[in-house]
Amino acid sequence: MGSISRRRVLSLGAALGLASAAAAPEAWAWSSAGSLAGADEVTDPFQVWGPEPDAVAARLLADGAIPAVNEAWRRWVDNADPLPSGMPGYLTSYLQKVNRLPSWADAGKLAASERYYKRLASYLFVSQSIGSGIMSTVIPREARAVYWSAGGANMKDRAAKTFTFGYDLNSATAWQPTGHFVVTANKTRLVHSVVRNLLPQSAGFMESADQPKPISNGDILRTFHSVATYTHSNLLKWGIRLSAAEKEADLHAWQVALHLLGVQRQFIPATWADALAQAEHMLWPDLAPTREGNSLAETLLGYVSQPTLGLATGFVNEFVRFLLGDEVGDWLNLRRDWAHAALIRIEWPLYVAFREGTSGVLPGSGYLFDQALRGIAMLYLNNGTSPTQTPITLPAANRPGG
Repeated sequence: MGSISRRRVLSLGAALGLASAAAAPEAWAWSSAGSLAGADEVTDPFQVWGPEPDAVAARLLADGAIPAVNEAWRRWVDNADPLPSGMPGYLTSYLQKVNRLPSWADAGKLAASERYYKRLASYLFVSQSIGSGIMSTVIPREARAVYWSAGGANMKDRAAKTFTFGYDLNSATAWQPTGHFVVTANKTRLVHSVVRNLLPQSAGFMESADQPKPISNGDILRTFHSVATYTHSNLLKWGIRLSAAEKEADLHAWQVALHLLGVQRQFIPATWADALAQAEHMLWPDLAPTREGNSLAETLLGYVSQPTLGLATGFVNEFVRFLLGDEVGDWLNLRRDWAHAALIRIEWPLYVAFREGTSGVLPGSGYLFDQALRGIAMLYLNNGTSPTQTPITLPAANRPGG
């Protein structure tokens, strides 16, 4: 896959059909004609935050209520669970308004997304963990926000919580009463609001900040593209057979997820074509290395390259380069392993073809890819516990010393 960088965005376009030539990031110009709102207007999502949950978060911090809320949230897991007792009344009132699906959510499409994610779980693990997870470290705003927040000092826990969001969305029961995603999304939205209140107090973060506060609607959309749009493109590139209904269900699940995270309808892409166009405008030209991102990448890759998982450092490094391109690999100082590089580039397509039934021959390295899938799953699913037992909690401070 071509390198996703300012200088070589043409390579990305050739590989994934995502982008045309681009230079430095431009002023926001994406029209909401391609959004769920459908109005032909141009509004900058990087200037839109969440005033109502941000006010709730500010009050929770001022009241010292974070520990009590985190304790109450342990009893709030399933979509059908009532809001727990033990929370301040103003938080309960806020959650009563947002802890529900939007009126435009399509139950049939959401059910179809559950079946879709179950069928493609292995590929999602690869694209979203080794691909999207490491890509997050070369998205400058995201990398700095993560590094200087409390989670940046404990990336094992931070990665597990991030994976909980994706796992709950990709669950076979995500939207059902016994599923977790609606609750998980609402918790995550409050985490964003608490972080928006905390990070402007971090001297380390503010030294390089180019926004008055982090995690705008634009930043959330950028993360959406680094996970969903990127993975959608990978599946097509790898030759995974996707029906039109499956593609639509996948996008709809993400549209509802973005709504639950507080992204306005005027910014949520209406079709995959609109999503690809928006990603070209706001994601690919923005990728760049940072000191904070390189530190996070080193930590994350250290978790994956463990003897207990059976994944060699050279294999992991070259899989990152395969997924994200050599320029990103160079930014992250990933040492080359030419044997694994050749193996992955030649045999991963053959492995996918075998799994998809379009080839009757399993490549000799099939066991290695099976091991990689199991290792990644073990890392994120079993992190000493299961995803549903890795609670999403509100931070009460920034990174120590930051």
